[in-house]
Amino acid sequence: MKDEDPIAEARRHVENARTILREKAAKEDDRYADRKYVKMAGHTAYTGVLLALDGLFGIKSKGRKDINWYRDQVARTDKKLLSNFMSAYELLHLSMSYDGNQDVSTAQTGLRRADEIIQWVEQRSAVC
Repeated sequence: MKDEDPIAEARRHVENARTILREKAAKEDDRYADRKYVKMAGHTAYTGVLLALDGLFGIKSKGRKDINWYRDQVARTDKKLLSNFMSAYELLHLSMSYDGNQDVSTAQTGLRRADEIIQWVEQRSAVC
């Protein structure tokens, strides 16, 4: 089995999260009606962020490092990236995945942060 491109895989996860929100979470005005699918979408998008970072840091194993490890690695790499990462963690992982926050703007901002992180990793990977 050939190694998958971590950027493509990360983007696929974020797009899957958008699809879950669009097709399953039932947007009603500025809220999603179904908390279950908000949680699923948050987890999926956050996984995409971690896949991109794993690719950047050369992590091949399936086991995840904890948030402190990622935060330390990202802080050593780029302070703006750290700000985006912590925002993605709080919005996608904590607010959406754990709390099931149904606010549409929370999801939109979290997904935008995920896109920014993946794009940053892609640009950085192209330079290296």
